[in-house]
Amino acid sequence: MDLPHHGYRSTKQRSRGGPPSSDSVLFDDTSSTAPMNSQGYYTPGYSMGGPSTDMQGGPAMNNMFTDPMANAAMMYGSSLANQGKDMVNKEISRFMSVNKLKYFFAVDTKYVIKKLMILMFPYTHQDWEVRYHRDSPLTPRQDVNAPDLYIPTMAFITYILLAGMALGIQKRFSPEVLGLCASTALVWIIIEVLVMLLSLYLLTVHSDLSTFDLVAYSGYKYVGMIFTVLSGLLFGSDGYYVALAWSSCALMFFIVRSLKMKIIPSTDSMGTGGRGRETDRQTDRYREADRYRETERDTETHTAY
Repeated sequence: MDLPHHGYRSTKQRSRGGPPSSDSVLFDDTSSTAPMNSQGYYTPGYSMGGPSTDMQGGPAMNNMFTDPMANAAMMYGSSLANQGKDMVNKEISRFMSVNKLKYFFAVDTKYVIKKLMILMFPYTHQDWEVRYHRDSPLTPRQDVNAPDLYIPTMAFITYILLAGMALGIQKRFSPEVLGLCASTALVWIIIEVLVMLLSLYLLTVHSDLSTFDLVAYSGYKYVGMIFTVLSGLLFGSDGYYVALAWSSCALMFFIVRSLKMKIIPSTDSMGTGGRGRETDRQTDRYREADRYRETERDTETHTAY
């Protein structure tokens, strides 16, 4: 029933709550609690012990590893991988021996300095004999006359960078020209090695020169090319041609004297180099065969009498 208003405003009592506590949150975190139904009970079948063991790789993963078919498949896959690795290593070893490649990089600072001096001033070097130990050549760090691949590799890279600097000074540098210079130099090395291998095959020259040896001797020319380019940059065209003539003659003298013991048979190298020992062994075998024939001939003569 409504009461009449007599000029007074009806007031409604408002309840004032206390200040909000610091622990009150806007929403309750229910992620870690079990789901409840409308009646306030936990949903049956909900596991309070955490996620299923199938998601943690428990019994399901154990069953997979204990499955004989899975084990057989894993063993077969590992065997295929090992066979493929062995085939790749075998194919690589056919064309390039890693141990032999390490031999050509067994250098030190002392060897590099001496080798560079021999390349630039070969006329002062007297002993060109390659030394052996138990029928195997000594490493470059132990024998300055042994070929290496460290100096040719470093000289090749230095020459490419120096050529790029020279082109930059002439305002003709571009990344394409630098790549073209590198690829051209590499192709010429390959052509030179192929020509030398073909020449040795056609001339039926029997030597212990390997492909790495030919690559090393072919790459030594970049030392003289670096000297020539530097002389051209410092002293102009006159210095360039003088350095070109000197480095060309020095390289020719170095190659001839270095390959003399390996390609040209020499009686002076018998018993000291690899070819000399091989020739000595062949001579000994021939002498033994002749001695055996003479013994058989004497035996037949005595039997006839």
